[in-house]
Amino acid sequence: MNDAEHASTGATLTRSLGLWSVVLFGLAYMTPMIVYGTFGVLAEASQGMVPTAYVLALCAVLLTAVSYGKMSYIFPVAGSAYTYARKSIGGNIGFVVGWAVLLDYFFLPMVIWLIGASYLNEAVGGVTTQVWLIAFIVVTTAINIIGIQFASKVNFILMIMQSLMVIVFVALCIHYIVGARGSGGLLSVEPFFNANVPFSFAFAGAAIAAYSFLGFDAVTTLTEETIDPKRNMPKAIFLIALIGGFVFVTAAYFAQLVHPGGVFENVDAAAFELAITIGGDVFSAIFLIGLVIAQFASGLAAQTSVGRLLFAMGRDGVLPKGLFAYVHPTFNTPAYNLALAGLVGMVALYLDVLSAASFINFGAFLAFTFVNLSVISLFLKKEEAMAGTSAFTGLVIPAAGAVFNLYLLTSLDGKAITLGCIWLGIGILYLAVLTRAFSRKPPEMSFRESS
Repeated sequence: MNDAEHASTGATLTRSLGLWSVVLFGLAYMTPMIVYGTFGVLAEASQGMVPTAYVLALCAVLLTAVSYGKMSYIFPVAGSAYTYARKSIGGNIGFVVGWAVLLDYFFLPMVIWLIGASYLNEAVGGVTTQVWLIAFIVVTTAINIIGIQFASKVNFILMIMQSLMVIVFVALCIHYIVGARGSGGLLSVEPFFNANVPFSFAFAGAAIAAYSFLGFDAVTTLTEETIDPKRNMPKAIFLIALIGGFVFVTAAYFAQLVHPGGVFENVDAAAFELAITIGGDVFSAIFLIGLVIAQFASGLAAQTSVGRLLFAMGRDGVLPKGLFAYVHPTFNTPAYNLALAGLVGMVALYLDVLSAASFINFGAFLAFTFVNLSVISLFLKKEEAMAGTSAFTGLVIPAAGAVFNLYLLTSLDGKAITLGCIWLGIGILYLAVLTRAFSRKPPEMSFRESS
C-alpha cells in the first residue's frame, strides 16, 4: 500500500490472522491468569463464591456470544458493537454504543497494566508502581506499533507460558487439598453455594467477574485483519468464551477450596497468599513472573483492539479522520491510536483495581446489551441477512442476553454506575455538537473495504 492510500480515508488493514491467531488474541486479552490476579477482590465481593460468580458471568457471555457470532457474520468489518448497533438500530444509537465501548476498550489496558504494576510493586522493593506502570505502557505500545503479526507471535509465546502456570497452580491446589483433607476434599459445594450467604453476593461478584471475559468480544475489532472472517470470527468468539469460562471456573473452584471465604490480608494481592500456601516462597516467586507475563500479554491484546476500534470510528468520521483513521506507512498499524491508548493508561496512577474494573464493566454490559438488541432489531425488521434465523436465536436468546446483562449492570457498585452515566452524558453532548443539535445524521461508515 503506498503513502497516498494510507493517507486516504479509505485506508485498510491487512488480512493475516487465522482462526487460532484470533482465538489466542482473545484468550490473551482475557488473560487466563487474571482469575488469580482478581481472586481476592471477587472472593470478597461474592463472600467466598467465586466459582458461582464466574458461572453467572459465563451465562451472560454465552448468551451474548450467540448475538456476536450472528452480527460478525452479517457485518464482517472492524467496529464491534459500535458497528452492529449503528447498522441495525440507527446512527445516533450506534454512536452512544460506540462511546460506551470506548469506555470499555479505552480504559481496559489501563486496568491490566495497573494489576501487573501492583503485583510487581508488592514483590519488588525499591521500585514504585508508577515506574512499573510506565514500563508496561512503553513496551506494549512499541510492540503494537511495529505490527500485528509481530504482536501475534509474541502473544503465542506468552499464552503458552501463562497456560502452563495455570496448570501448575491448579495441580498444587489439588496436592494441597488432598494432603489437608484427603481425596474427598476435592468435591465440595461450598465454593458454589453457602446457605449463610445471600445469593445476591454471587451476582455482585459476577458483575466484577465479567471483566475477565471482555476479550471474547474484543476480537471482533480484528475482523478486517482476519482471514475469511464470516467463517472464522463466529467460531473464534465461541471458542474464546468457552475455553476462558472453563479455565476461570476450574481455577477459581480449587483456589476457593484452598482458601474458603473472602477474607485476605490484602485482597489486591491475594494470589500471593494462595501461592505461598500451596507452594511456598519459591513457587510464589515463579508465580509472580507468570502473572506479570500474563498481564503483559493481556495489555498487548487490549491495546491492539482499542487501536482498531478508534480506527473504525475515525474512518467513519465520528472521530477526527486525520488522527484516528491514520495508518502508519511502514508498519501498517494505527500508530496514533495505539500511542493515545498508552497515554490514557497513565490515568491508572490515580485509581485502584476494583474501582477501575467496575467502571469499565459499565461500558461492557451496555455494549453487550445493545449487541443483543441489534439482533432483535434485524429479526423484527425481517432483514434479508436474517433469513433462515429462527425465533429462538433471533429473539429469545438475544432477549435473555440483554436482560441478563442489564441485571449485572445494575449489580455494579453505585460509584461505577455514576461514573458510567457521566461518561455517557459527555458522549451525548459530543453527539449533539457533531450533529448540530441532532439536526443531521452522524457520518456513515463505509462497509466496503478499499483496494
